[in-house]
Amino acid sequence: MGIFVIKMPDIGEGIAEVELAGWHVKVGDRVVEDQVLADVMTDKATVEVPSPVHGTVIALGGGVGDVLAVGAELIRLEVEGEGNADSSDAAPGVAARAGVLAAHTVEAPQARHQAADAAAARPESGALAPVSVPEVPVADRVSPVQRAPARPEGQKPLASPAVRRRAWDLGITLQYVPGSGPAGRITHGDLDAWLARDRNDTSVRTTALAYASHNDETQVPVVGLRRKIAQKMQESKRHIPHFTYVEEIDVTELEALRQTLNQQHAAARGKLTLLPFLARAMILALREYPQINARYDDEAGVVTQYGAVHLGMAAQTPAGLMVPVLRHAETLDLWSFAAEVTRLAEAARSGKAARDELSGSTITLTSLGALGGIVSTPVINYPEVAIVGVNRVVERPVFVEGRVTARKLMNLSSSFDHRVVDGMHAAEFIQCIRRLLECPALLFVE
Repeated sequence: MGIFVIKMPDIGEGIAEVELAGWHVKVGDRVVEDQVLADVMTDKATVEVPSPVHGTVIALGGGVGDVLAVGAELIRLEVEGEGNADSSDAAPGVAARAGVLAAHTVEAPQARHQAADAAAARPESGALAPVSVPEVPVADRVSPVQRAPARPEGQKPLASPAVRRRAWDLGITLQYVPGSGPAGRITHGDLDAWLARDRNDTSVRTTALAYASHNDETQVPVVGLRRKIAQKMQESKRHIPHFTYVEEIDVTELEALRQTLNQQHAAARGKLTLLPFLARAMILALREYPQINARYDDEAGVVTQYGAVHLGMAAQTPAGLMVPVLRHAETLDLWSFAAEVTRLAEAARSGKAARDELSGSTITLTSLGALGGIVSTPVINYPEVAIVGVNRVVERPVFVEGRVTARKLMNLSSSFDHRVVDGMHAAEFIQCIRRLLECPALLFVE
């Protein structure tokens, strides 16, 4: 048997280090060639690292959230044959980290349960002895308004973070739930039994549970995409002096056009939202204000203006905010734009977006859809110099030629880099978009 060390590969694009976003294996697992071992994250995308050989995992090179340099040891396998490394030449700290990770995944829960059982058996030791509650049949359980808590006041219920989170979401106070696990630990099964007993007891949910005191705390490590988002937002706010300009737009005629197009072409071409129209208006307005379709290298003191519109579309994913990029948006008609937005958003949500689909934007469009509110202050996607934010459409009474009538109104909340874009030019840019959207026929007149 030999030792095979897999090092962090060079992902390209001049990247010198990556963050460990997740492990697909643990110490002791048997892996095969091309099996994904880990996910690593660069500034632009998440990349899967596969195994080049068959083997058994004997050491991991770090934990989730650790930053590893290209060329650093990622994982160590035991393989048939000679391998590519000596068992004694582990990189500094790898063996120790592997031991810690193994303890967290295997030994620690057993040790905690054994310690809890020992403490319960030795109350004379002076330690707080956990109360071990025997399993109670579902039919014999009672609601918290009918009896005292399942454990003394002040004694913290034993439960895993996942159980605590689920109990919080369900509005269940763990202090009242008997635990059937070791040392009285509360399990998901105990929560299920509690819910089965109290499913029809509305008084429990509206009194003891709905207004119960919650004292639990959960620490959530900022790692992976969430860390990248935090770094990006901090970089943007630290470097860019933002100013936000808000304008109200009457989209009554635009909405009528959109509905007509959907009625006639939705079956063959797909439905249109307001975003393709807004993107088209931005593209036409940028022809008059090219200094807004730009990126600013503040270290070199150079603003690069682009003829092509590589439009970033802020998209919410389960992992956090991502910005897929529509390359050459100026070449797309309404339906092509809508289809590309759908494709990129789905790729981002599923984690399958390519690196070049998540970088290189020249201006960004962001929308919260129905949750868009009245006004927002969007953060510029550094190193761009502008971002256009869409708020929700509302119907309100307005005066038109002296008469009150119902109109559909929408605000645009847009932020600009004041080092590059003057307030007057920003206002003129948004007013140009407003004219195009309020008279949508102009969107198709060259």
